[in-house]
Amino acid sequence: MTDQPSTTVTSTVTSQPTTAAKSTITVALLFGGRSSEHSISCATAGGVLSAIDRTKYTVIPVGITRDGAFTLQRDDADMFTLNPDAMPTVVDNGTRVRWPESSLSRELTVTDAEGATRSLGDVDVVFPILHGPFGEDGTIQGLIELTGLPYVGNGVLASSLGMNKHFTKLALEAAGVSVAPWVTVSALQWEREPAVWRHRASSIGYPVFVKPARAGSSVGVTKVTTPDELDAAFARAFAEDSTALVEQAMTGREIECGVLSGRDGGETRVSVAGEIVVTGRDFYDFEAKYLDVSAAQLICPAPLHDGELWQMQRTAARAFEAIGGAGLARVDFFFDGTEFVVNEINTLPGFTPISMFPKCWAASGMSYPELIDELIELGLETVR
Repeated sequence: MTDQPSTTVTSTVTSQPTTAAKSTITVALLFGGRSSEHSISCATAGGVLSAIDRTKYTVIPVGITRDGAFTLQRDDADMFTLNPDAMPTVVDNGTRVRWPESSLSRELTVTDAEGATRSLGDVDVVFPILHGPFGEDGTIQGLIELTGLPYVGNGVLASSLGMNKHFTKLALEAAGVSVAPWVTVSALQWEREPAVWRHRASSIGYPVFVKPARAGSSVGVTKVTTPDELDAAFARAFAEDSTALVEQAMTGREIECGVLSGRDGGETRVSVAGEIVVTGRDFYDFEAKYLDVSAAQLICPAPLHDGELWQMQRTAARAFEAIGGAGLARVDFFFDGTEFVVNEINTLPGFTPISMFPKCWAASGMSYPELIDELIELGLETVR
């Protein structure tokens, strides 16, 4: 890895970029987006805006509307607080943020609702905190790569692999990492040969989970206990993606951990374990994660013996490296007391202060503001 050169100062909202010596790092924070996880991304933005060290960083909050418009938002964490009764969203205020005209420039500009354009100055690093399709799947990473700007997190390939549960499983199996048995079916295959796919789903053994191949936060996921529940489950999954997985329901504890790239070419770092204990629901669904605080308990650090913790951390690092991970990830497991089976890799995990990823790192000795520092520094030095 190589360090990026120092940059020159610029204000976040000025009519012309300045050339004075720079005192802070300018971060373009990307959030919102077109996916069904739009509001969760906004809540993550609220967490970052409230905790980022303002003596080190100048933030340009770039909110992406549900229609995909890049807008300049107010630097106000309270606008994006997670509220089950009024989920946060990026409101289209008429502004349009423009990316640099070529890879020779780092300047962002914004055009206001009246048509006037001004400079936002040079950006040092882009911090995408978009969840789900059109943000976590390599698409926004490809856009940033085209600009030549440094950015936080995984690159195009790792993001694409991590977003697609089918190809994640293939990569992990090739690396010798255990995953739950599954079959993958497209909407067209299900429509043409439902009897064939009912049989293949039944061959796994009920109960099963039907999941969209490319979605997060348990959106579109259904636990199926009998064959006659498959139709509704596939309808729900195909509403999110054109491909779905039928996956064997695993028994055991639900264990998660955070992963960070090593610094200066060092070894991959893995946090202590966290555990999800679900109460009153069949599984850890979207409502349990974000809307019903009584539906699940997040325990961090989770009680594991030293040998078990070592096994989990070793498996998490192997999984991260198998997809070519860079920056960060959360790895989710089922643990039956003997083996850690990977459920999924989340390449842009929930990042609110109460999310499992920052909680695991806090329990490992890295506070939320320190974790933000670490991710930005990794983004500045990572060569993908």
